Amino acid sequence: MPVRKGTEPRYVISVAARMLGMQTHTLRYYEKIGIIEPGRSSGNIRLYSEEDLELLKRVRALVNDMGVNLAGVEVILRMLRQLSETTRELEDLREELKRRREVDL
Repeated sequence: MPVRKGTEPRYVISVAARMLGMQTHTLRYYEKIGIIEPGRSSGNIRLYSEEDLELLKRVRALVNDMGVNLAGVEVILRMLRQLSETTRELEDLREELKRRREVDL
């Protein structure tokens, strides 16, 4: 099964933290409370993907720029995931409807 672009875990925690301008303990804490779930190497080392980094940038913006607390961040992220899933389902239904209409013609 092909890996979606940006989802391949590749950055160790120190590199990810440096790229984001965050501390490694912040990334560990975000993992502990369930905001992020980095991949793991065979040696159980945390590995962050481009997608993970984008999520962490969004979290940083919510906290630093908008003053949202971490409980609020969790709610916002859950709502965004649900919206994304619903959008995907809607697109799938539209494709199915389109296929059925083509068959009926």
